[in-house]
Amino acid sequence: MSRAEHHVHDLVGIGFGPSNLALAIALREHNARTGDRIDAVFLEKQPAFGWHRGMLLEDTTMQVSFLKDLVTMRNPTSEFSFLSYLQDKGRMVDFINHKTMFPSRMEFHDYLEWAAAPLADQVEYGSEVVAVTPVSVDGTVEFLDVVVRQSDGADELTTRRTRNLVIAAGLEPVLPEGVVGDDRVWHSEELLDNLPGLGEPRRVVVVGAGQSAAEVTAHLHGRFPDTEVCAVFSKYGYTPADDSSFANRIFDPAAVNHYFDAPDEVKAKLNAYHASTNYSVVDLELIDELYRRHYQEKVRGRERLRILNASRLVEIAKAETGVRATVEFLPTGERAVLDADVIVFSTGYRPGDPLTLLGATGEYCDQLPGGGVRVERDYRIATSEAMRCGIYVQGATEHTHGLTSTLLSNTAIRVGEIVQSVAARLPSQDRDSYAVSR
Repeated sequence: MSRAEHHVHDLVGIGFGPSNLALAIALREHNARTGDRIDAVFLEKQPAFGWHRGMLLEDTTMQVSFLKDLVTMRNPTSEFSFLSYLQDKGRMVDFINHKTMFPSRMEFHDYLEWAAAPLADQVEYGSEVVAVTPVSVDGTVEFLDVVVRQSDGADELTTRRTRNLVIAAGLEPVLPEGVVGDDRVWHSEELLDNLPGLGEPRRVVVVGAGQSAAEVTAHLHGRFPDTEVCAVFSKYGYTPADDSSFANRIFDPAAVNHYFDAPDEVKAKLNAYHASTNYSVVDLELIDELYRRHYQEKVRGRERLRILNASRLVEIAKAETGVRATVEFLPTGERAVLDADVIVFSTGYRPGDPLTLLGATGEYCDQLPGGGVRVERDYRIATSEAMRCGIYVQGATEHTHGLTSTLLSNTAIRVGEIVQSVAARLPSQDRDSYAVSR
């Protein structure tokens, strides 16, 4: 039987969006504070750091306070805080004078890029993980081999061996069942990438009732002064997001403990009670702005912004120069046909299933009766006794840890808990850096 020596990392992170970026920072600060040498590398399939670049629309702002950045709630003195970023950029006073808790999305993305830059030596960009293989020693899985394909076109695969894995592969855009994206049917995630090739459209249809749908509608309406923009959604009107002070407690670090320990029926109730903090809701200021535009066009007698509420898209067909959308008004069943240049689906995202990525390694993971993996309080997937490695997930834990799981609100605290868990599970610091598979 062949033997192969591999360098063994203490941690391999899959994905390098905000969650694993925050984890890399927490690891660096932990090592500096304790003298530990937790060895980590992060694998990111994008060629460079980027976070929802297709939706970095002008005039859009974050929906979370800048104090809930990558570090502040865990370590307010961190050099990676948003305030440190402002100081470094020479905009601290200007931001204070701006009198806002919510920076623009473009500025926050710039902050994330700024924070990621000093960590470039720990990240392998252009690296797509294609498999995770268990490595057994005397019948126990002691290591995981993470198989990587580089985006440089080479066919050769490389392998990273690790004692711990952190999956933070981000969110997947969702299209309605039966809808397939193409050059005329987009998900909002692709908006800014696709718009340059659109020219001057005659009509655009936007499907969805959440924040992204409202932002896309406002952006297209403002960008193309002669284009008819049709917003299609099943509600009678956009629902305001509940960002009131008491409701926001559902995102507190303590609320994660409460949710994790609660019975399943209580978890379901909490999700139902507070869905309006995050799902299919829109900032009231944006709702008012869209209504203002819609009303003023009625006054002028030329309606470019059409709000097709209480309606649903029932059919899409190719047209001679674009796409044909059939929209049904739900109260009466009346249908209207819209010939459009493009349809933009702002229909949300979902976390990727970690079991899909894990492949054969997933056989060691415990699953809940209703589906999904069982995740411990420290964000580690519960596994069989034959698995010694820690497999952690960031993002795909709403069923166990609550509404904050896919949001920035608790990221700084979460990564601190993961670092503590990893550090406690590692062998002593004199551990051998190499291991032999057999």
